[in-house]
Amino acid sequence: MLLASDGASWEKFGHMLVVADGMGAHAAGELASQLAVEQIPLHYQKLFRGVPSEALELSLVETNAEIYRRGQANPEFRSMGTTACALAIVPEGAIVAHVGDSRVYRLRGNHFEQLTFDHSLVWEMRAAGDISEEAIRNSTIPKNVITRSLGPNPSVMVDIEGPYSLQVGDKFLLCSDGLSGQLGDEEIGTLLMLLDIDTAVQAMVDIANLRGGPDNITVVIGEVRSLEGIANVQESKAPNRGTGAKQNQYPVGFAVVSAIGALLTVVLLLLGQFPMALVSMVTSLVAFGSGWFKFRSTQGGSSSTASGHGKGPYRQYRCKADVTLAANLDHVVEELKNWFKDNEWSTPPDSISQVITKSKEAAAARNFSSAIQLSVQAILELMKLARDNQHKDEVKAEEATLDEDDDGIIDY
Repeated sequence: MLLASDGASWEKFGHMLVVADGMGAHAAGELASQLAVEQIPLHYQKLFRGVPSEALELSLVETNAEIYRRGQANPEFRSMGTTACALAIVPEGAIVAHVGDSRVYRLRGNHFEQLTFDHSLVWEMRAAGDISEEAIRNSTIPKNVITRSLGPNPSVMVDIEGPYSLQVGDKFLLCSDGLSGQLGDEEIGTLLMLLDIDTAVQAMVDIANLRGGPDNITVVIGEVRSLEGIANVQESKAPNRGTGAKQNQYPVGFAVVSAIGALLTVVLLLLGQFPMALVSMVTSLVAFGSGWFKFRSTQGGSSSTASGHGKGPYRQYRCKADVTLAANLDHVVEELKNWFKDNEWSTPPDSISQVITKSKEAAAARNFSSAIQLSVQAILELMKLARDNQHKDEVKAEEATLDEDDDGIIDY
Protein backbone atom coordinates (compact mmCIF):
# COMPACT_ATOMS: atom_id res chain seq x y z
CA MET A 1 0.00 0.00 0.00
CA LEU A 2 1.36 3.41 -0.98
CA LEU A 3 -0.77 6.37 0.07
CA ALA A 4 0.09 9.90 -1.04
CA SER A 5 1.64 11.84 1.83
CA ASP A 6 0.39 15.26 0.72
CA GLY A 7 -1.56 17.09 -1.96
CA ALA A 8 1.38 17.43 -4.36
CA SER A 9 2.15 13.72 -4.14
CA TRP A 10 -1.53 12.90 -4.70
CA GLU A 11 -1.71 15.12 -7.79
CA LYS A 12 1.36 13.44 -9.26
CA PHE A 13 1.18 9.78 -8.23
CA GLY A 14 -2.19 9.23 -6.54
CA HIS A 15 -2.73 6.34 -4.11
CA MET A 16 -1.77 2.71 -4.76
CA LEU A 17 -3.02 -0.62 -3.39
CA VAL A 18 -1.30 -3.93 -4.20
CA VAL A 19 -2.10 -7.60 -3.57
CA ALA A 20 0.23 -10.48 -4.48
CA ASP A 21 -0.15 -14.23 -4.01
CA GLY A 22 3.09 -16.23 -4.14
CA MET A 23 3.59 -19.61 -5.83
CA GLY A 24 6.14 -22.36 -5.52
CA ALA A 25 7.69 -23.74 -2.36
CA HIS A 26 6.51 -21.88 0.73
CA ALA A 27 9.66 -19.79 1.18
CA ALA A 28 9.96 -19.06 -2.55
CA GLY A 29 6.32 -18.02 -2.93
CA GLU A 30 6.55 -15.86 0.16
CA LEU A 31 9.66 -14.11 -1.15
CA ALA A 32 8.12 -13.56 -4.59
CA SER A 33 4.94 -12.01 -3.19
CA GLN A 34 6.94 -9.87 -0.75
CA LEU A 35 9.09 -8.54 -3.59
CA ALA A 36 5.98 -7.73 -5.63
CA VAL A 37 4.31 -5.79 -2.82
CA GLU A 38 7.52 -3.85 -2.12
CA GLN A 39 8.85 -3.31 -5.65
CA ILE A 40 5.69 -2.38 -7.59
CA PRO A 41 5.04 0.89 -5.69
CA LEU A 42 8.76 1.80 -5.76
CA HIS A 43 9.10 1.24 -9.52
CA TYR A 44 5.81 3.07 -10.13
CA GLN A 45 7.16 6.29 -8.65
CA LYS A 46 10.67 5.79 -10.04
CA LEU A 47 9.46 5.24 -13.62
CA PHE A 48 6.62 7.78 -13.56
CA ARG A 49 6.79 10.12 -16.56
CA GLY A 50 3.39 11.75 -16.35
CA VAL A 51 1.22 8.86 -17.63
CA PRO A 52 -0.03 6.67 -14.73
CA SER A 53 -1.03 3.69 -16.88
CA GLU A 54 2.42 3.49 -18.47
CA ALA A 55 4.20 3.79 -15.12
CA LEU A 56 1.93 1.12 -13.63
CA GLU A 57 2.61 -1.30 -16.47
CA LEU A 58 6.36 -0.71 -16.32
CA SER A 59 6.36 -1.19 -12.54
CA LEU A 60 5.07 -4.75 -12.95
CA VAL A 61 7.47 -5.45 -15.83
CA GLU A 62 10.46 -4.30 -13.76
CA THR A 63 9.25 -6.20 -10.71
CA ASN A 64 8.97 -9.35 -12.83
CA ALA A 65 12.59 -8.90 -13.93
CA GLU A 66 13.72 -8.49 -10.30
CA ILE A 67 11.85 -11.61 -9.11
CA TYR A 68 13.24 -13.60 -12.06
CA ARG A 69 16.80 -12.41 -11.29
CA ARG A 70 16.48 -13.37 -7.61
CA GLY A 71 15.09 -16.75 -8.57
CA GLN A 72 17.93 -17.49 -11.00
CA ALA A 73 20.52 -16.54 -8.37
CA ASN A 74 19.36 -19.20 -5.91
CA PRO A 75 18.53 -22.80 -6.98
CA GLU A 76 16.03 -23.12 -4.10
CA PHE A 77 14.04 -20.17 -5.47
CA ARG A 78 14.25 -21.15 -9.15
CA SER A 79 10.94 -20.60 -11.01
CA MET A 80 9.35 -18.86 -8.04
CA GLY A 81 6.46 -16.61 -8.98
CA THR A 82 3.54 -14.58 -7.78
CA THR A 83 0.28 -13.17 -9.03
CA ALA A 84 -0.15 -9.43 -8.61
CA CYS A 85 -2.85 -6.81 -8.98
CA ALA A 86 -2.20 -3.11 -8.45
CA LEU A 87 -4.77 -0.34 -8.24
CA ALA A 88 -3.77 3.29 -8.72
CA ILE A 89 -6.32 5.92 -7.68
CA VAL A 90 -5.19 9.01 -9.60
CA PRO A 91 -6.85 12.30 -10.60
CA GLU A 92 -7.91 10.69 -13.91
CA GLY A 93 -9.72 7.83 -12.16
CA ALA A 94 -8.94 4.25 -11.12
CA ILE A 95 -6.33 2.34 -13.14
CA VAL A 96 -5.60 -1.37 -12.69
CA ALA A 97 -2.57 -3.47 -13.67
CA HIS A 98 -2.64 -7.22 -13.10
CA VAL A 99 -0.97 -10.54 -13.84
CA GLY A 100 -2.45 -13.86 -12.70
CA ASP A 101 -5.76 -14.54 -10.97
CA SER A 102 -5.69 -12.08 -8.08
CA ARG A 103 -8.67 -9.81 -8.63
CA VAL A 104 -9.83 -6.20 -8.38
CA TYR A 105 -13.54 -5.43 -7.83
CA ARG A 106 -15.50 -2.20 -7.58
CA LEU A 107 -18.70 -1.72 -5.58
CA ARG A 108 -20.84 1.29 -6.44
CA GLY A 109 -24.11 1.31 -4.54
CA ASN A 110 -25.41 -2.21 -5.10
CA HIS A 111 -23.57 -2.64 -8.42
CA PHE A 112 -20.56 -4.98 -8.09
CA GLU A 113 -18.04 -5.43 -10.91
CA GLN A 114 -14.96 -7.55 -11.50
CA LEU A 115 -12.49 -5.22 -13.21
CA THR A 116 -9.83 -7.83 -13.98
CA PHE A 117 -9.63 -10.86 -16.27
CA ASP A 118 -8.29 -14.01 -14.59
CA HIS A 119 -5.14 -15.22 -16.33
CA SER A 120 -6.14 -18.82 -15.66
CA LEU A 121 -6.69 -21.89 -17.82
CA VAL A 122 -10.44 -21.83 -17.24
CA TRP A 123 -10.88 -18.15 -18.12
CA GLU A 124 -8.62 -18.38 -21.18
CA MET A 125 -10.57 -21.39 -22.49
CA ARG A 126 -13.85 -19.60 -21.97
CA ALA A 127 -12.58 -16.44 -23.72
CA ALA A 128 -11.44 -18.56 -26.68
CA GLY A 129 -14.90 -20.11 -26.90
CA ASP A 130 -13.59 -23.60 -26.11
CA ILE A 131 -15.84 -24.09 -23.10
CA SER A 132 -19.07 -22.60 -21.77
CA GLU A 133 -19.78 -21.20 -18.30
CA GLU A 134 -22.05 -24.17 -17.58
CA ALA A 135 -19.35 -26.62 -18.64
CA ILE A 136 -16.84 -24.86 -16.38
CA ARG A 137 -19.09 -25.35 -13.35
CA ASN A 138 -19.59 -29.06 -14.08
CA SER A 139 -16.12 -29.95 -15.36
CA THR A 140 -13.07 -31.29 -13.58
CA ILE A 141 -10.79 -28.67 -15.14
CA PRO A 142 -8.59 -27.34 -12.30
CA LYS A 143 -9.63 -23.82 -11.41
CA ASN A 144 -6.26 -22.81 -9.96
CA VAL A 145 -4.02 -23.28 -13.01
CA ILE A 146 -2.81 -19.81 -13.99
CA THR A 147 -1.35 -18.84 -17.35
CA ARG A 148 0.65 -15.77 -16.31
CA SER A 149 2.62 -14.74 -13.24
CA LEU A 150 5.49 -12.53 -12.18
CA GLY A 151 8.88 -14.20 -11.83
CA PRO A 152 9.13 -17.55 -13.65
CA ASN A 153 10.09 -15.97 -17.00
CA PRO A 154 12.36 -13.03 -17.90
CA SER A 155 9.46 -11.14 -19.51
CA VAL A 156 5.75 -10.87 -18.81
CA MET A 157 2.61 -9.46 -20.41
CA VAL A 158 0.77 -7.05 -18.11
CA ASP A 159 -2.92 -6.17 -18.56
CA ILE A 160 -4.01 -2.58 -17.94
CA GLU A 161 -7.64 -1.62 -17.24
CA GLY A 162 -9.13 1.84 -16.93
CA PRO A 163 -9.31 4.62 -16.05
CA TYR A 164 -12.62 3.91 -14.35
CA SER A 165 -14.73 6.79 -13.09
CA LEU A 166 -14.84 7.55 -9.38
CA GLN A 167 -17.74 8.48 -7.12
CA VAL A 168 -17.84 9.17 -3.40
CA GLY A 169 -18.67 5.87 -1.72
CA ASP A 170 -17.02 3.66 -4.34
CA LYS A 171 -15.25 0.70 -2.72
CA PHE A 172 -12.42 -1.16 -4.45
CA LEU A 173 -11.56 -4.66 -3.23
CA LEU A 174 -8.31 -6.44 -4.13
CA CYS A 175 -7.94 -10.10 -3.20
CA SER A 176 -6.06 -13.32 -3.80
CA ASP A 177 -7.83 -16.44 -5.05
CA GLY A 178 -7.89 -17.64 -1.45
CA LEU A 179 -10.94 -15.41 -1.07
CA SER A 180 -12.54 -15.54 -4.53
CA GLY A 181 -12.14 -19.33 -4.60
CA GLN A 182 -14.19 -19.77 -1.41
CA LEU A 183 -16.79 -16.97 -1.60
CA GLY A 184 -18.95 -16.26 -4.61
CA ASP A 185 -18.78 -12.82 -6.20
CA GLU A 186 -22.34 -12.06 -5.09
CA GLU A 187 -21.43 -12.97 -1.52
CA ILE A 188 -18.33 -10.75 -1.57
CA GLY A 189 -20.25 -7.83 -3.03
CA THR A 190 -23.18 -8.11 -0.63
CA LEU A 191 -20.96 -8.36 2.45
CA LEU A 192 -18.99 -5.34 1.24
CA MET A 193 -22.25 -3.45 0.69
CA LEU A 194 -23.75 -4.23 4.13
CA LEU A 195 -20.69 -4.05 6.40
CA ASP A 196 -18.09 -1.46 7.31
CA ILE A 197 -14.67 -2.09 5.79
CA ASP A 198 -12.93 -3.58 8.85
CA THR A 199 -15.82 -5.91 9.62
CA ALA A 200 -16.12 -6.95 5.96
CA VAL A 201 -12.43 -7.87 5.71
CA GLN A 202 -12.45 -9.97 8.90
CA ALA A 203 -15.74 -11.65 8.00
CA MET A 204 -14.57 -12.59 4.49
CA VAL A 205 -11.29 -14.03 5.74
CA ASP A 206 -12.98 -16.01 8.54
CA ILE A 207 -15.68 -17.41 6.26
CA ALA A 208 -13.11 -18.36 3.59
CA ASN A 209 -11.03 -20.16 6.22
CA LEU A 210 -14.07 -21.99 7.58
CA ARG A 211 -14.86 -23.18 4.06
CA GLY A 212 -11.42 -24.74 3.75
CA GLY A 213 -9.54 -21.83 2.25
CA PRO A 214 -5.73 -21.77 2.15
CA ASP A 215 -3.63 -19.83 4.62
CA ASN A 216 -2.79 -17.07 2.13
CA ILE A 217 -6.13 -15.29 2.01
CA THR A 218 -5.40 -11.65 1.28
CA VAL A 219 -8.00 -8.87 1.13
CA VAL A 220 -7.42 -5.13 0.75
CA ILE A 221 -10.27 -2.62 0.52
CA GLY A 222 -10.10 1.07 -0.36
CA GLU A 223 -13.01 3.53 -0.27
CA VAL A 224 -13.40 6.85 -2.11
CA ARG A 225 -14.39 9.42 0.51
CA SER A 226 -13.69 12.63 -1.39
CA LEU A 227 -13.53 13.74 -5.02
CA GLU A 228 -11.31 16.73 -4.34
CA GLY A 229 -8.74 16.92 -7.11
CA ILE A 230 -10.45 14.25 -9.23
CA ALA A 231 -10.54 15.03 -12.96
CA ASN A 232 -13.54 14.44 -15.23
CA VAL A 233 -12.87 10.84 -16.17
CA GLN A 234 -15.54 10.80 -18.85
CA GLU A 235 -13.71 13.47 -20.81
CA SER A 236 -10.29 11.96 -20.25
CA LYS A 237 -11.30 8.63 -21.79
CA ALA A 238 -11.82 9.88 -25.35
CA PRO A 239 -8.10 10.41 -26.16
CA ASN A 240 -7.27 6.96 -24.77
CA ARG A 241 -9.62 5.41 -27.29
CA GLY A 242 -8.20 7.46 -30.15
CA THR A 243 -11.52 9.21 -30.67
CA GLY A 244 -12.54 12.83 -30.80
CA ALA A 245 -15.57 14.90 -29.94
CA LYS A 246 -16.93 14.48 -33.49
CA GLN A 247 -17.88 10.91 -32.66
CA ASN A 248 -20.77 12.31 -30.64
CA GLN A 249 -22.32 13.58 -33.91
CA TYR A 250 -24.07 11.66 -36.66
CA PRO A 251 -21.40 10.77 -39.31
CA VAL A 252 -21.47 13.51 -41.95
CA GLY A 253 -20.50 11.26 -44.89
CA PHE A 254 -23.39 8.87 -44.31
CA ALA A 255 -25.77 11.80 -43.87
CA VAL A 256 -24.73 13.33 -47.21
CA VAL A 257 -25.07 10.05 -49.12
CA SER A 258 -28.46 9.37 -47.56
CA ALA A 259 -29.74 12.87 -48.39
CA ILE A 260 -28.51 12.72 -52.00
CA GLY A 261 -30.08 9.27 -52.41
CA ALA A 262 -33.44 10.53 -51.09
CA LEU A 263 -33.39 13.57 -53.39
CA LEU A 264 -32.43 11.44 -56.39
CA THR A 265 -35.26 9.02 -55.58
CA VAL A 266 -37.81 11.84 -55.74
CA VAL A 267 -36.41 13.10 -59.06
CA LEU A 268 -36.44 9.64 -60.64
CA LEU A 269 -40.01 9.06 -59.47
CA LEU A 270 -41.10 12.32 -61.12
CA LEU A 271 -39.37 11.21 -64.35
CA GLY A 272 -41.09 7.82 -64.22
CA GLN A 273 -37.83 5.87 -63.74
CA PHE A 274 -39.27 3.50 -61.16
CA PRO A 275 -36.56 0.76 -61.21
CA MET A 276 -33.78 3.35 -60.81
CA ALA A 277 -35.80 5.14 -58.14
CA LEU A 278 -36.05 1.86 -56.18
CA VAL A 279 -32.25 1.37 -56.34
CA SER A 280 -31.68 4.95 -55.21
CA MET A 281 -34.10 4.61 -52.31
CA VAL A 282 -32.44 1.37 -51.10
CA THR A 283 -29.02 3.06 -51.28
CA SER A 284 -30.33 6.00 -49.27
CA LEU A 285 -31.81 3.72 -46.59
CA VAL A 286 -28.64 1.61 -46.34
CA ALA A 287 -26.49 4.75 -45.93
CA PHE A 288 -28.84 6.12 -43.27
CA GLY A 289 -28.95 2.79 -41.38
CA SER A 290 -25.17 2.37 -41.49
CA GLY A 291 -24.64 5.91 -40.24
CA TRP A 292 -27.15 5.41 -37.44
CA PHE A 293 -25.49 2.17 -36.34
CA LYS A 294 -22.08 3.85 -36.27
CA PHE A 295 -23.50 6.79 -34.33
CA ARG A 296 -25.16 4.56 -31.72
CA SER A 297 -22.05 2.39 -31.29
CA THR A 298 -19.91 5.43 -30.50
CA GLN A 299 -22.52 6.66 -28.04
CA GLY A 300 -22.48 3.30 -26.25
CA GLY A 301 -18.71 3.58 -25.74
CA SER A 302 -19.09 6.47 -23.30
CA SER A 303 -20.72 4.59 -20.42
CA SER A 304 -19.47 5.16 -16.90
CA THR A 305 -17.67 1.81 -16.79
CA ALA A 306 -16.02 2.00 -20.20
CA SER A 307 -12.26 2.22 -19.98
CA GLY A 308 -9.44 3.58 -22.08
CA HIS A 309 -7.50 0.33 -21.60
CA GLY A 310 -8.76 -3.24 -21.47
CA LYS A 311 -12.26 -4.60 -21.88
CA GLY A 312 -13.47 -4.57 -18.29
CA PRO A 313 -15.59 -4.91 -16.33
CA TYR A 314 -15.65 -8.64 -17.02
CA ARG A 315 -18.47 -9.59 -14.65
CA GLN A 316 -21.26 -7.48 -13.18
CA TYR A 317 -23.72 -8.23 -10.41
CA ARG A 318 -26.57 -6.57 -8.54
CA CYS A 319 -25.96 -7.13 -4.85
CA LYS A 320 -28.97 -7.98 -2.74
CA ALA A 321 -29.41 -9.23 0.79
CA ASP A 322 -31.42 -12.39 0.13
CA VAL A 323 -32.48 -15.63 1.71
CA THR A 324 -29.61 -17.57 0.11
CA LEU A 325 -26.81 -15.60 1.74
CA ALA A 326 -28.69 -15.43 5.03
CA ALA A 327 -29.08 -19.22 5.01
CA ASN A 328 -25.43 -19.76 4.03
CA LEU A 329 -24.21 -17.66 6.94
CA ASP A 330 -26.63 -19.33 9.34
CA HIS A 331 -25.12 -22.64 8.22
CA VAL A 332 -21.63 -21.31 9.03
CA VAL A 333 -22.84 -20.34 12.51
CA GLU A 334 -24.24 -23.85 13.11
CA GLU A 335 -20.97 -25.43 11.97
CA LEU A 336 -19.07 -23.24 14.40
CA LYS A 337 -21.36 -24.28 17.26
CA ASN A 338 -20.74 -27.93 16.38
CA TRP A 339 -17.00 -27.20 16.29
CA PHE A 340 -17.21 -26.07 19.91
CA LYS A 341 -18.98 -29.32 20.87
CA ASP A 342 -16.51 -31.52 18.98
CA ASN A 343 -13.57 -29.87 20.74
CA GLU A 344 -15.33 -29.99 24.11
CA TRP A 345 -14.94 -26.27 24.54
CA SER A 346 -17.17 -24.32 26.90
CA THR A 347 -20.56 -23.33 25.53
CA PRO A 348 -20.57 -19.84 23.91
CA PRO A 349 -21.88 -17.16 26.30
CA ASP A 350 -25.51 -16.05 26.32
CA SER A 351 -24.61 -12.80 24.55
CA ILE A 352 -23.61 -14.72 21.41
CA SER A 353 -26.63 -17.02 21.68
CA GLN A 354 -28.88 -13.95 21.78
CA VAL A 355 -27.27 -12.60 18.60
CA ILE A 356 -27.84 -15.94 16.86
CA THR A 357 -31.49 -15.98 17.97
CA LYS A 358 -32.04 -12.43 16.69
CA SER A 359 -30.47 -13.41 13.36
CA LYS A 360 -32.88 -16.32 12.94
CA GLU A 361 -35.85 -14.10 13.88
CA ALA A 362 -34.79 -11.48 11.33
CA ALA A 363 -34.49 -14.14 8.63
CA ALA A 364 -37.94 -15.50 9.51
CA ALA A 365 -39.31 -11.96 9.16
CA ARG A 366 -37.52 -11.72 5.76
CA ASN A 367 -35.35 -8.88 7.03
CA PHE A 368 -32.32 -10.42 5.34
CA SER A 369 -30.02 -7.41 5.73
CA SER A 370 -30.30 -7.58 9.51
CA ALA A 371 -30.09 -11.38 9.48
CA ILE A 372 -26.83 -11.26 7.52
CA GLN A 373 -25.31 -8.55 9.72
CA LEU A 374 -26.25 -10.42 12.91
CA SER A 375 -24.90 -13.71 11.56
CA VAL A 376 -21.62 -12.00 10.70
CA GLN A 377 -21.45 -10.59 14.23
CA ALA A 378 -22.00 -14.08 15.65
CA ILE A 379 -19.37 -15.60 13.34
CA LEU A 380 -16.74 -13.02 14.32
CA GLU A 381 -17.41 -13.45 18.04
CA LEU A 382 -17.40 -17.25 17.79
CA MET A 383 -14.17 -17.21 15.78
CA LYS A 384 -12.50 -14.97 18.34
CA LEU A 385 -13.61 -17.30 21.10
CA ALA A 386 -12.44 -20.34 19.11
CA ARG A 387 -9.00 -18.82 18.59
CA ASP A 388 -8.74 -18.15 22.34
CA ASN A 389 -9.71 -21.77 23.09
CA GLN A 390 -7.21 -23.10 20.53
CA HIS A 391 -4.47 -21.02 22.12
CA LYS A 392 -5.33 -22.40 25.56
CA ASP A 393 -5.26 -25.96 24.20
CA GLU A 394 -1.85 -25.36 22.64
CA VAL A 395 -0.49 -23.98 25.92
CA LYS A 396 -1.83 -27.00 27.82
CA ALA A 397 -0.31 -29.40 25.28
CA GLU A 398 3.05 -27.64 25.57
CA GLU A 399 2.91 -27.75 29.36
CA ALA A 400 2.03 -31.45 29.25
CA THR A 401 5.02 -32.11 27.01
CA LEU A 402 7.33 -30.28 29.41
CA ASP A 403 5.95 -32.28 32.32
CA GLU A 404 6.68 -35.55 30.48
CA ASP A 405 10.23 -34.40 29.79
CA ASP A 406 10.70 -33.50 33.46
CA ASP A 407 9.46 -36.94 34.54
CA GLY A 408 12.10 -38.57 32.37
CA ILE A 409 15.03 -36.74 33.97
CA ILE A 410 17.36 -38.93 36.08
CA ASP A 411 19.46 -37.16 38.69
CA TYR A 412 22.93 -38.48 39.52
